[in-house]
Amino acid sequence: MKPNEFLNQLQHTEIVAAITAAEARTSGEIRVCVSDKKVEAPIEAAQREFGLLGMERTAERNGVLIFVAPRTHKFAIIGDTGIHERCGDPFWRDVAAEMSGRFKQGEFTAGIVQAIQKAGEILAQHFPRKDGDKNELSDQIVSD
Repeated sequence: MKPNEFLNQLQHTEIVAAITAAEARTSGEIRVCVSDKKVEAPIEAAQREFGLLGMERTAERNGVLIFVAPRTHKFAIIGDTGIHERCGDPFWRDVAAEMSGRFKQGEFTAGIVQAIQKAGEILAQHFPRKDGDKNELSDQIVSD
């Protein structure tokens, strides 16, 4: 699927609302990136994008990136060191499996929203929002 077709199918306001709601309960940051590149190694591509987006600069190293490469039908969900140390690979694999199930049914927005909600839950558990917390990164969907 071409990235523009994928982006046009997404309900952007629903995804941004899910990010805003999740981040209202945590100091963590969640971003969604849709790549227009042919990606064979989605985790490595997500890690590169994570750096390009400056996500490692969050105060508590608790950023989460949902990276989708529709051209090659691949995606990855990665978390910075602060959150990854607390939940580990099994958590990300479970979220990815749920997201994959939704994607296979053509429910792209629902899959992304569900992943955002799961990431928000684990972030809120380990990094609850405190007085004075600010939104460090944009909630808008990024495309590269």
